[in-house]
Amino acid sequence: MFVTHLSLVDWRCYASAEVPIGPGVTIFVGQNGQGKTNLVEAVEYLASMGSHRVSSEAPLVRAGAGQAIVRGRVQASVEDDRKLLLEIEVNPGKANRARINRNALPRAREICGVLRSVVFSPEDLAIVKGDPADRRAFLDQLVITRWPRMAGVKSDYDRVLKQRNTLLKSLAGKGSRSVDESDLITLEVWDEHLARVGAELLSARLDTLAELMPRASEAYASIAPTNNVATAEYKTSLDITPGAAEEPGREFLERRLREAMLDRRKDELVRGVSLVGPHRDDATLFIGELPAKGYASHGECWSLALALRLGSFHLLRADGIEPVLVLDDVFAELDATRRLRLAESVRGADQVLVTAAVPTDVPELLTTDPKTGQPTGRRFRVRAGTVVPAGVDGEPLEPDPDEDEETKPAPQPVDKRPEAVDERPEAVDE
Repeated sequence: MFVTHLSLVDWRCYASAEVPIGPGVTIFVGQNGQGKTNLVEAVEYLASMGSHRVSSEAPLVRAGAGQAIVRGRVQASVEDDRKLLLEIEVNPGKANRARINRNALPRAREICGVLRSVVFSPEDLAIVKGDPADRRAFLDQLVITRWPRMAGVKSDYDRVLKQRNTLLKSLAGKGSRSVDESDLITLEVWDEHLARVGAELLSARLDTLAELMPRASEAYASIAPTNNVATAEYKTSLDITPGAAEEPGREFLERRLREAMLDRRKDELVRGVSLVGPHRDDATLFIGELPAKGYASHGECWSLALALRLGSFHLLRADGIEPVLVLDDVFAELDATRRLRLAESVRGADQVLVTAAVPTDVPELLTTDPKTGQPTGRRFRVRAGTVVPAGVDGEPLEPDPDEDEETKPAPQPVDKRPEAVDERPEAVDE
């Protein structure tokens, strides 16, 4: 599935924008700060209701506006011309609202997974060099992209963890007073809930990392000229080595989580925080025999981050998913050899959206037909929040011809029903 037309109202720096795109490669060129990334970020938001740049929604709405609207007309595939109209209304501090083909969804998050995307950006360096939370977020994002229902599981886990931490904090505040039996019974209830949803999340992470790394390792070997063996190891405080008659499935992981919580009960009551669970885990990335974090060079870390995204792309394709590929200002970070190898890896995607400050940063492989030497794809120039076809001064882009008056962008609420609730999970860290 890919986007054929993007409409924005009060999104970031755009009061309004109409951008016809389509399959193949689309390039947005402009100096820094002109609004290139805002366009591809809107596509990412349609796919996941998330952004690789910010964790809150307030920056997504244009200064002075109360809400933003993102609309995207998407097509099933190059061979299948069936289309859907996806719409999200961003309301910071209130419930977001979403529609598919003008039909309101009970919950905005139900739109996630209709369109899928994989985003390459300079922020990806944090996956390798950042904190454990960055690697957990990367894994969870990939898990949710593969199985959209896992967004609800992650939201449930964050909610249960917050409630359990609140209880532990109140019990730790009693000081020398003993914890009564009713408090322990309540804690055991939260233990059960946390172990159940935590086991499902942990199982999905383990499966995804196991399937990702062979593809990421192959991608790294194709990008890096030397010392090009990349591996990963999931790090958890649990004993997840199964017995002879057991498999490390959800029931096994749930039992291990409950045992670990019981073992750490005293420490948790003293510290007033949950010390066991997927929110405490990490994934150690290796280049050769050494951990990438702290040992690898900047170039090696950047190549490994790219390989993880390429591995994600190929894993999704193996799952039968054709994601939109977003290359947000990544070619400027690479030398000529790595640029070419990256271009070779992604040019077969149904849709590739590229941002660049300098047109020559983008390899010719993505902009020229190798057989005819003729330019291919679409090119737009972005300047001060305006988008025009490259090489045509002052010519506004045409509205989506498939949209009628009812679906043209207008700052109108998508749905007014009070039961529409945004279930965006709260950020949880160690």
